Amino acid sequence: MDRKLKIRDLTLRDGQQSLFATRLNQANIDKLLPLYENAGFFAMEVWGGAVPDSVMRYLDESPWNRLRSVSQAMKGKSLLTALSRGRNLFGYVPYPDSVLEGFYKEAIKNGLNVMRIFDALNDIDNVKESIKLINNLGGIPDGAVCYTVDPKEESVPEEKVGFFASLFGKKKKTVAPEKIFTDEYFVEKAKTMEALGAKIITLKDMAGLVNPSRAAAIISKLKAAVKVPVDFHTHCTPGYGLASSLMAMIHGVDILDTNIWYFGGGSAAPALELIYVFAKKLGIEVDVNMEAVGQIRKELKGVRQQLSDFDLVKQFPKDFDPLNDTLPAEIDALFDKAIAAAKANKEDALLDACHAIEDYFGFPKPNLLVKDAEVPGGMYSNMVAQLKSLQAEDLLDDAMRLIPKVRRDAGLVPLVTPTSQIVGSQAVSVALDRKKGNPDYSNPSNQFISLIKGEYGKTPVPVDPAFREKITGSPVERPYDVSSYKKPENPVLEDLGGVKLASNDEEYLLLELLPSVANGFLRRRRTEEYTPTEAAAKEETKAADNSAEAPITGETLKAPMGGRVISVKVKAGDKVKKGSVLLVYEAMKMENDVVADKDVIIKRVFVKQDDVVNTDDVMIEFGVEGEETAAQVDDAPISNNVLTAPMGGRVISINVKPGDKVAKGSVLLVYEAMKMENDVLAEKDAVIKRIFVKPDDVVNADALLIEFE
Repeated sequence: MDRKLKIRDLTLRDGQQSLFATRLNQANIDKLLPLYENAGFFAMEVWGGAVPDSVMRYLDESPWNRLRSVSQAMKGKSLLTALSRGRNLFGYVPYPDSVLEGFYKEAIKNGLNVMRIFDALNDIDNVKESIKLINNLGGIPDGAVCYTVDPKEESVPEEKVGFFASLFGKKKKTVAPEKIFTDEYFVEKAKTMEALGAKIITLKDMAGLVNPSRAAAIISKLKAAVKVPVDFHTHCTPGYGLASSLMAMIHGVDILDTNIWYFGGGSAAPALELIYVFAKKLGIEVDVNMEAVGQIRKELKGVRQQLSDFDLVKQFPKDFDPLNDTLPAEIDALFDKAIAAAKANKEDALLDACHAIEDYFGFPKPNLLVKDAEVPGGMYSNMVAQLKSLQAEDLLDDAMRLIPKVRRDAGLVPLVTPTSQIVGSQAVSVALDRKKGNPDYSNPSNQFISLIKGEYGKTPVPVDPAFREKITGSPVERPYDVSSYKKPENPVLEDLGGVKLASNDEEYLLLELLPSVANGFLRRRRTEEYTPTEAAAKEETKAADNSAEAPITGETLKAPMGGRVISVKVKAGDKVKKGSVLLVYEAMKMENDVVADKDVIIKRVFVKQDDVVNTDDVMIEFGVEGEETAAQVDDAPISNNVLTAPMGGRVISINVKPGDKVAKGSVLLVYEAMKMENDVLAEKDAVIKRIFVKPDDVVNADALLIEFE
């Protein structure tokens, strides 16, 4: 065969992130790694992206241990790659160079070879330092250009026409602005990154919006413009992925991103097995050991079954082994028709053939909602998972329809992490605003404010100064100021023997990157390390301190089995109804709601978030009507002068206390929703009367937060 096609396998990172909300745990990865060792992939994407956040947040695992385990198992036989968001690294805000260098140095030390670097705004200033650092540290920088499309002409609102027209030198009556995202736009970005030192160039189509004709045009122009290898990354969500990958192969792409069968298709990248069939017919050698891939494929079927709770589509493709199975004649002919249509650039016929192939094998049909809203599959799956956790699934359709509007208002940002999360979260917030009859953008997240302010970099189209003033209070663009970065504290945990929260440099890097998530993760590690002797001594001290505490006289709630408290939903003084959730705890890796079996009053709560409890430990004492509780003041009637939660989330910090006088615009508390931090501001001058929440409390939309005098 004349050509070899290198494969970057995404199964262990982007594949599971797009289809299963990044819930693939270390135990399953350990099963797969011995099979991967001899698969011969050019590269395996195993880290970065959402992995550092998600493995701590959802799996209670160490991101560093994950990278080390893969590196040790692969023994250098495939390059290991990670995804970096440039200035935003693996997080959701810009970081200074010191944090970038610390993470890159530690990652390469632990076995990483290739860092794919992109910026959500395609702002070259945000990637140049990362490219330089990776080269200096001995890694391979892969410069990724984020593909996106111009907004639909009919979606430009009339009130924006004058603004857009002024940007492009058009008369006010011109509705359609000049195209921004041309082939030349992407090629120029690629050439600049190559000049800065990128050793690979990737066309990164995170939303799967590159249609086949556009894939042919851009890949051809990239091959002519740069000397380094060209990689194509796409997703199948809107229905273009397989056809566009075929087009990229025909037009000379060097590396193609794929997933193995049960982790491919749908909102993920195309399945390697289908690419292999096309390559064979084209006379292109797929540079992979397909027998080893077959062994991985068999194991992945069971892994996917274990991930069924997080499976976005719950639609298994039928079993297929391209080395041993004979395709029915009519299906084999579809592959030939697709190739003929691709070579003739007949896009409709190509898409029809590819959709028929995917339909035969049982892959999901194109998601038209995602296609119309122009969003990445991973963003969509995360929005579904997060709205479900917030018990607000009914907002999904409205939020999806609002994404193009929010994107336009934010300067036509491409939708890739972190802008996809920022825009997606804000679309949900606007949907909530409209449901409640509030003006749009009544609750902008801190990250959305930073984006509009200019702290994430230059947007492809300037933000309307009037909109910037509405969101940030000033029409002036203000770039990210590195000098304003404050290193997070590494507190001493007196209750765990006086140890520091982060015990080494790599743990402190996690605290720098994702302070909210890493805080709980690292506290659990220190709790596990707390020796039985120390724990017993602490319990004795606690017992002595509590000797004067009132004895337990009321009915109690005891732990049904040993586990860890995830969240406490009640506090002393609360009156709760039968069936209400009192707390959530984890036992045997499962989350359990503990509910009230009758109407009760909470007298005392003996546990807090992250406490480890044994079977029959007392967690809550109940009181009776008229009995004084630990929070008797909370029994007083609540006035209408209150602040409620704008949407479900978790309280991060409270900036006020009862009796405080606060001015309009003061930050009362900060809470996290859909991975975004939100400041809750005072709408007028006020005096704080009561506060009904504390840090780490999980609240639902409209939950009572603060009462004012």
